[in-house]
Amino acid sequence: MAAPRISPAEASSKVKKGEALLVCAYDDDAKCAQIKVQGAISLRELTGRVPPVSEDQEIVFYCS
Repeated sequence: MAAPRISPAEASSKVKKGEALLVCAYDDDAKCAQIKVQGAISLRELTGRVPPVSEDQEIVFYCS
């Protein structure tokens, strides 16, 4: 099953409201830095979180 797609406006709204984390889907930090979106974290930051993100936390991944 594919993940649902949402519009950039909806993603932005969810992040601003604290309803979702915005994550750059590339595991290459240099590539993430080139396409960094305000409020986003890198995939490395997501996987390195202590404590880990809870199972009910919505995560919006983006790439270009």
